[in-house]
Amino acid sequence: MFSSSAKAQQNPSFVLEKANHVKYEDRPVPELKSDSDVLVNIKQTGICGSDVHYWHSGAIGSFVVRAPMVLGHESSGIVSKVGSAVKSLKEGDRVCLEPGVPCRSCDQCKSGHYNLCNEMAFAATPPFDGTLAKYYTLPEDFCYKLPDHMSLEEGALIEPLSVAVHIVKQSNVRPGNSVVVFGAGPVGLLCCAVAKAFGAAKIISVDINQERLDFAGTYAATGMFMPSKTPAPETAARMKQEHDLGDGADVIIDASGAEPSIQTAVHVVRPGGTYVQGGMGKPEVTFPITEMCVKEVNVRGSFRYGSGDYRLAVELVSTGKIGVKELISKKVKFGDAEEAFHDVKAGKGIKILIGGVEDEI
Repeated sequence: MFSSSAKAQQNPSFVLEKANHVKYEDRPVPELKSDSDVLVNIKQTGICGSDVHYWHSGAIGSFVVRAPMVLGHESSGIVSKVGSAVKSLKEGDRVCLEPGVPCRSCDQCKSGHYNLCNEMAFAATPPFDGTLAKYYTLPEDFCYKLPDHMSLEEGALIEPLSVAVHIVKQSNVRPGNSVVVFGAGPVGLLCCAVAKAFGAAKIISVDINQERLDFAGTYAATGMFMPSKTPAPETAARMKQEHDLGDGADVIIDASGAEPSIQTAVHVVRPGGTYVQGGMGKPEVTFPITEMCVKEVNVRGSFRYGSGDYRLAVELVSTGKIGVKELISKKVKFGDAEEAFHDVKAGKGIKILIGGVEDEI
């Protein structure tokens, strides 16, 4: 339990010991690992589905929690210390954190695809600690200064927005395109917003939750669709008819990871169109490969974010092209962090934020 005695603690942290077992633990303030590092006092942290999966199951695929690990990776905060070589940031600057540091020297890093680095040290992915603590360190170039008119709450939403930016860039959305986004969770909604900012003329949000579809309609989607329990080709045909998609949509984004969505999506995309898999679900699914082949569908994956995605995400919010405040459903104190995990697991709201340690005392 977190209490006012934390005032005397160095670095209170929210730690996952094993599946369904968390605790508050005082840890040493992290040291700057190089002269180019900065120490950030974390102020806001959003909860992601991956955080909840580790909390509930103790693993995601081959990434298994084998030792206590600090959770969280969608964060913003205030710089409290800088290394001697840091030039772009100073103490007191408000920043959002890109929470994965690559090796910088492998072929993937050198080619600009550092998100595919095999040596990536990503926050709250075993064995690396996350950001749900008072302090966290990162290299200077993975901290992005927030404009004065942007809040720290908005800063915490830059991480999921960057995921959406990367997905939409992978899909090569062009002005006037029709786009169908499966899944109206935070990333799916943000994909709709990014597609709109990139000039898409028709954006259809697909989900089985009417409340989320209603939100999508007020947020960035131009149309909504709730699938029925019919075979994928039938569901796809109904969608194309109801939303005047002709031979199909130019771009399909699956942000759900659900097998029925994946199957329907391949039937909805037009011949020669693009399909991007952004959501993760079962390791293996039944895939309509013949449909993909005969339509020469361009199929791409999308993983986290790459070069320029974070900077573009900040710009989209700072210029008002995308709003993220609307996605914040609830804010809880640091001492109530587990409550946020329960709410996300139960599907309550869109995005829940956890405040910083000082806000608790």
